[in-house]
Amino acid sequence: MRRFLKIVVALLLLLIVPLGAYAISLRVQYAGDPTARTRNQDAIWLGHAWVDGRKTAADVTALAQRLQGTGIRDLYVHTGPLEHDGSLPLAKVSPKARWFVDAVHAAAPAVRVQAWLGDVVQPGKDPGMNLDDSAVRQRVVESASAVLQQGFQGIHYDFEPVRSGSKGYLAVLDETRALGTTLSVAAAQIDPLWYLHLIPVDKWWSQDYFRQVAERVNQVAVMSYDTALPLESLYGGYVAKQTKLALEVTPPATDLLMGLPAYWENNPSHWGNAETVSAAVRGARLGLGDSPRQNFGLALYVDFAATDEHWAAYRDGWCDTP
Repeated sequence: MRRFLKIVVALLLLLIVPLGAYAISLRVQYAGDPTARTRNQDAIWLGHAWVDGRKTAADVTALAQRLQGTGIRDLYVHTGPLEHDGSLPLAKVSPKARWFVDAVHAAAPAVRVQAWLGDVVQPGKDPGMNLDDSAVRQRVVESASAVLQQGFQGIHYDFEPVRSGSKGYLAVLDETRALGTTLSVAAAQIDPLWYLHLIPVDKWWSQDYFRQVAERVNQVAVMSYDTALPLESLYGGYVAKQTKLALEVTPPATDLLMGLPAYWENNPSHWGNAETVSAAVRGARLGLGDSPRQNFGLALYVDFAATDEHWAAYRDGWCDTP
């Protein structure tokens, strides 16, 4: 029994000590006085209601007014979802896509509208899209081309969960670039501990794989939420660390955006009181530091869940000069 207890204690120490050190390191990342402010390169994810007929001209006017005084220059509007075979019944799924693009261009001419397309992918999700299948990728690109005919100024891919090292994902990015349009992606987080990418974990990408993705696109927006961290200071420190890791490998010509959790959930992967917009904004500012990089921004997820408090935290923390 004594030997057994010693083994249990040793195992607990092996678990608790590294986690404790990691928590302390995140808290340190969250310390300091951030000075960075908006570079006017921000974005927001918009739900499907904007292109399926539920929204009106008055809604577009209200959206344009909401965007005034912010740094938001890109809208990622949900125009899918893609079928598992890569096809997209656009006329059926998003019948008001053309109307929405034209309405936004009239109400907010400086804003770029990108079509948000995506699906769950194998092997993490089954059934799901198989990006290693060239025929599937061809249909994805054909769907993207059809969407561009509706007036969209770019394609925003959100395939989840893309496993670090996926060659099929890199291939579909390369093949979509041939369309000659702006290409952006919703990116997984970078593994914060060196050993996490040594095994196939769907949650994180290695820093090198993140670089390979960023080299192929015009914009990369990190989904820096759903971290399971229980405290606001730890979450903010995590965003600061993610920002630094992404800055290290994102090419100078590629826009880098950090996601803001403008929604409420409370579960083991997302503690609502910890994962706040204010903590994410502060963390991103700390991670950016005094970098002169201009093509850096924040991206709010998602419009239909964002409250006035979320918008205020974004504006006060990032857009407004004190």
